[in-house]
Amino acid sequence: MIFPLLITTFTTVFLAELGDKTQLATLAISGTSNKPLAVFLGSSVALVFASFLGVLAGGSIATLIPANILKMLAAFGFLIIGVKLLWPLTHGAEQVNSEH
Repeated sequence: MIFPLLITTFTTVFLAELGDKTQLATLAISGTSNKPLAVFLGSSVALVFASFLGVLAGGSIATLIPANILKMLAAFGFLIIGVKLLWPLTHGAEQVNSEH
């Protein structure tokens, strides 16, 4: 059934986009302009186009690489991003402690 996939995709993307840089940029642009409809349309088209590129790339890659390997690569990528985001917190805390 296509409806559960639609709901899962919508929920995942909606939650992922809340509070991200795109939403903050849209908020900033909207706050500095008197044209909220133009900002809404511009940001909506940009998100749709970026999602379209993701679907094209994902569909193309999925024909070349098995799904389980893609999932492992995605998980590894997110792990690397998480470590890079957390590294300054742990590394920075050691530098602060060693300076005092």
